[in-house]
Amino acid sequence: MSTPTTDSRPADRPAHAGPLIITADDALADHLARICAAAGAEPQLAHAEPPRALWEDAPLVLVGDDLAESCSGLPRRAGVLLLGLDLDDGSVWVRAVRLGAEHVLFLPDAQAWLLDRIADAAEGVGPPALTVGVLGGRGGAGASTLACALAVTAARSGHRTMLVDADPLGGGLDVLLGGETAEGLRWPDLASSRGRIGGAELTDALPELQGLRALSWDRSDCLAIPPEAMRSVLAAARRRGGLVVVDLPRHLDPAAARALEQIDTALLVVPAELRALAAADRVAAAARMRLTDLRAVVRVPGPVGLPTAEIARNLGLAFAGELPPEPGLGLDVERGMPPGLRERGPLARFCSGFLSEVMPPVAAAGGAS
Repeated sequence: MSTPTTDSRPADRPAHAGPLIITADDALADHLARICAAAGAEPQLAHAEPPRALWEDAPLVLVGDDLAESCSGLPRRAGVLLLGLDLDDGSVWVRAVRLGAEHVLFLPDAQAWLLDRIADAAEGVGPPALTVGVLGGRGGAGASTLACALAVTAARSGHRTMLVDADPLGGGLDVLLGGETAEGLRWPDLASSRGRIGGAELTDALPELQGLRALSWDRSDCLAIPPEAMRSVLAAARRRGGLVVVDLPRHLDPAAARALEQIDTALLVVPAELRALAAADRVAAAARMRLTDLRAVVRVPGPVGLPTAEIARNLGLAFAGELPPEPGLGLDVERGMPPGLRERGPLARFCSGFLSEVMPPVAAAGGAS
């Protein structure tokens, strides 16, 4: 199985419906067409004000400044970008307002950004995935277990779900999912990824386990990936929508730190113990440097009966809930049954409650992969 391509499309994949290019400037039109081709999109070209239906139906509209005035009477719509022709012409911003443009771009400076935007439109990108990180307050806190349970529960509920293993020393989440022999890419295959990765390509290349897609480490000597590879992979995963769960290490390496920057909310798993509380305080401090929404999940019972809500308050975190022990969990994992598979178990109940709070309802035609 090959690694997903970046900033290009495979020769056997047809171009998707691309943006509408509106300009009478042949040089600009050719430049924009080349960017569309690199993004795997086939543009439509108008040398004058286009028909109203074409304007309204295009997934993205790229207007050259030479025709900005003539298009300013068309209905306002989202996804209009104005391509400026002269950096020294301040009046382009006035024309952008009249046109209802979201951005004013100048090439070649904005070429990389525009390539991503065109490719997103070609993929039919909707709302980005909710991305949830899970960290352990101390070693053995159960962060990987909770991350797997969240992903399994979300997939069972019909959410499109991807589980990303960002902890190179965790042993591989594919093992926890009972799929260490499943075919598909692992992190070492993606370590050299740069730029834009196609969301659909990434999904298709990963193992499908328990109704979700999983990106795990393998058992090779590769123990680190470049931060740029993490950024590219998570950006692709988020573009697919649904839920992305990231299992994070306690000690944030550069790649994990980059992952935190793309996470919407994170759960810190803290056993109800004094030493765990002290350790979790340091983990929380490091995570909050890059994340605003960090919540405490307290594993109970503890040896001295510490109040769980008080533990969260001492950490300065919102209290996400308690995690009671789940009988038979260790044996389930040894038998290839992942955490969260028991629908009535404490893990699945916690995950269902959390997901109902943070995720939108699943549409009738929703998919899990």
